[in-house]
Amino acid sequence: MALVNIATILADSKRALKKIAAPGGIELLSYKRNRGIAVIKRSDDLLELREHGYQDQNLEIHPDRLLKELKTMIKREFPRSRKVRLIKFNDPQQLDRIHQKI
Repeated sequence: MALVNIATILADSKRALKKIAAPGGIELLSYKRNRGIAVIKRSDDLLELREHGYQDQNLEIHPDRLLKELKTMIKREFPRSRKVRLIKFNDPQQLDRIHQKI
């Protein structure tokens, strides 16, 4: 888990997803861990985006559309944030864990 600057989060997310195997992904969380976006790599040509916080939604997209969709979700979920938590996971069931609230 690392705090990443919001200006570089799109490039960092794309780089991290290239290295992760198919059922895994990344999760972007606010500092207080009460809002977030999860990017789950279903296969090489299918990604699932899960947004929870101000708006709850699930999307299945092609990797070419990832940066556009992620950019709009980041603006909606982290409007005033300068740092975002980036967490890598190997299994989507790890997303159901209870986050420590600050």
